[in-house]
Amino acid sequence: MARRSWIGARRGRAGRGGPAGSGLPGTMGVLREVRLIGADLQDGLHGSRALAATRRIRRLVGADAVVLADLDGPVARHGALPEGTDLDAVLAQVYEHGTVFRKPPLCAAPLLVADELTGCLVVSGSADGRALDEGEAAEVAELVSQALDHTALRSARARIAAADLRTLRAQISPHFVHNSLAVIAAHIRTDPGRARRLLTDFADYLRYSFSTAGDYVTVADELQATQTYLELQRARFDDRMEITVRMAPEILPVAIPFLVVQPIVENAVRHGLEKKAGPGHIGVSGFGEGPLCVIEIEDDGVGMEPELARAILAGVGPPAKNVGLANVDRRLRTVYGPEYGLVIETAPGNGTKVTIRVPRFMRGVVTE
Repeated sequence: MARRSWIGARRGRAGRGGPAGSGLPGTMGVLREVRLIGADLQDGLHGSRALAATRRIRRLVGADAVVLADLDGPVARHGALPEGTDLDAVLAQVYEHGTVFRKPPLCAAPLLVADELTGCLVVSGSADGRALDEGEAAEVAELVSQALDHTALRSARARIAAADLRTLRAQISPHFVHNSLAVIAAHIRTDPGRARRLLTDFADYLRYSFSTAGDYVTVADELQATQTYLELQRARFDDRMEITVRMAPEILPVAIPFLVVQPIVENAVRHGLEKKAGPGHIGVSGFGEGPLCVIEIEDDGVGMEPELARAILAGVGPPAKNVGLANVDRRLRTVYGPEYGLVIETAPGNGTKVTIRVPRFMRGVVTE
């Protein structure tokens, strides 16, 4: 409430709007400006919209000038500072002490992101002819700092997701590659037609796995790659592996992170069916559940202890089992939030079911 009170006082607000004929926004206008400042700073202090952010801050507090600076100096400025202002000295004072510096008509406050000094906000003058006080300057600086913190978090999430995806691509199983080529070679003499089809499937699988088209694909694309992988594996199992795929049409165009279904299916084959005597079954199904897209991968393999499943998702399970499931779980949580990780249902001798639940629509999750 303190922030709203000084903004309101500075704008001379009366009721929901400003004074008659003032043209100044009321409460909703202030909230809109605060939101847009965050949007302007979504690429950080060096983004293309930093100047727009200074203009909005200046209008919001009724200042004569606003400057945003990083640790190397000013990066965006709107309005004119008083003649003779030594801006470098003002910044040095803030950076040396890490506190608000006030010398009317100037007031400067540090910008802190993750408790680290990142820059400085400098405000000159105000609508009522005085400099902001220390508390007011700190409030405006906090607004900017939170926007920058969100930017840093988004950037960190993107780097983590990209690194996880690179890791997953780099760990395409040599075991799978060797076995696939061996199966294709075995069919060249006995069934040349199937060998050609399997070779085409193998090439398509590698092309998809190493694709650089984008971070997101449709469920339909991921499903096609998964089916290609399963056909290669079925040939290796001498057709002892039964495959069931059921996908509701309404979720096929939903965008999901690249390589989230296939690694789970690979885990089911390698750690579920390979260790099982006799034939095995893998089912992949998908359907809509209100605003969610639900994809389930289930096998009737050897299963595992629930404690082991929890350890794998936590990233502390056996390295051989750790790559696919933990990687996918981490990327889903990075993209959608902590409530959207994998759910594993399993028990020794009773197979494993892995469930993915993600929003059908989410801002930023789109195919290119």
